Amino acid sequence: MAASTEQATGGVEKTAAEEKPRVLEPGAAPFGNFPHYSRFHPPEQRLRLLPPELLRRLFPQSSETRPILGLDVGCNSGDLSVALYKHFLSLHDGETCSDASRELHLLCCDIDPVLVERAEKECPFPDGLTFITLDFMNQRTRKVLLSSFLSQFGRSVFDIGFCMSVTMWIHLNHGDQGLWEFLAHLSSLCRYLLVEPQPWKCYRAAARRLRKLGLHDFDHFRSLAIRGDMASQIVHILTQDHGMELVCCFGNTNWDRSLLLFRTKQATETQPIPESLIDEGKERNRIRFWRQ
Repeated sequence: MAASTEQATGGVEKTAAEEKPRVLEPGAAPFGNFPHYSRFHPPEQRLRLLPPELLRRLFPQSSETRPILGLDVGCNSGDLSVALYKHFLSLHDGETCSDASRELHLLCCDIDPVLVERAEKECPFPDGLTFITLDFMNQRTRKVLLSSFLSQFGRSVFDIGFCMSVTMWIHLNHGDQGLWEFLAHLSSLCRYLLVEPQPWKCYRAAARRLRKLGLHDFDHFRSLAIRGDMASQIVHILTQDHGMELVCCFGNTNWDRSLLLFRTKQATETQPIPESLIDEGKERNRIRFWRQ
């Protein structure tokens, strides 16, 4: 998930031979659309940090009256999307639940149609997860597709958004302004937002991979002014510019990426964070909370 499709293809239809580098060389996926992403960043590393009851505690009344709606941006081939769905509904491998989609429904999008097609074919919960091809930075397409989904449930926003290791690809391909706009769109679309920012060392590694493969460098890499501690930069943009509040950090994955939960000020006013979730997080010493 990152730049536009036109940028990804250079405006020219690619032959099968030209597509091979994307399949064979992970570094040749300059938009984050790695063909086997979960092999080197398994979902379990995120799930172990997230309380399974998180959504039920954030939205205690939703499951009784209407489903919780989630937006997963940059879903790749859907492995993490499915894992999150199972995790938050406490479903085990091979287990299905006929009522699951009444409790939680995820709209999962990615820029790569090949990955989206794979996700659709392999998804064990087709009633609870919807996969679409979407360049999130295309305002017109984004508005049409997301509004169409939300209208099916009589909603105008999602309850929660998931942005897992996507911010770097937006930043590298769309620059500082693109990152700022991307976070602005997410904050306007979601009451809560779970973000996993890539640290700056990942930016350097991504640029180095392209150079080793003899490909063009990212257009914006050398001109980025937003750099350094990217988790803090994301926190600053969302809280200072886009009216969100940092609720908690669930800790870091083995590859040193923080899981940060934000909420809109409107959500803060209407639905306080459950104290039980705060207390349990303190006891386990895996959740740090900031009060603003």
